[in-house]
Amino acid sequence: MRFGWAKGMCLAGFLVLAACGRGDAPQGDLTAELADNAAEAEAFLTRNATEEGVQTLPSGLQYKVLQSGPAGGVQPDSNDLVKVDYEGALIDGTVFDSSFAKGRPFVTTPENVVPGWTEALQLMRPGDEWMVYVPPALGYGEMGGPPRIPGNAALVFRIQMLDVAPIPGGTRGVGQAAG
Repeated sequence: MRFGWAKGMCLAGFLVLAACGRGDAPQGDLTAELADNAAEAEAFLTRNATEEGVQTLPSGLQYKVLQSGPAGGVQPDSNDLVKVDYEGALIDGTVFDSSFAKGRPFVTTPENVVPGWTEALQLMRPGDEWMVYVPPALGYGEMGGPPRIPGNAALVFRIQMLDVAPIPGGTRGVGQAAG
């Protein structure tokens, strides 16, 4: 049979793709889990907003200054390089990532991270250490960050801004957050 193997390969490929879209949980369970996570995040952020020292920005992002660096320090633009140490956790305290534990700071630009980090990093200066509380919409949203971050999870970060440097050949003043 000519091209019979091709039909078989197409069928096998279709079945693999169909299985990938299904996931482990029935759709109703996933929808309920996302709704529960969103409600937990909202309740946490509402309570957290009343804690001493916590500031809430118009976007819903919350932060608390633990330590302030020198007042003359540079706040990064979206396209500057930043060097930070951080620990990220879920609201139940489960740590999902930590540059502290890895023993090496994280270097990025504020535009290459989740929106909550983009906003927070552009308000920080070298020497600052903040707790940053990220609503789901400013974090990983409904998709989450499998396997460690569920959909609609609020996130808690301890961030230390170590250094800010312009990207060689880059420009300053582009995309700086208002604050």
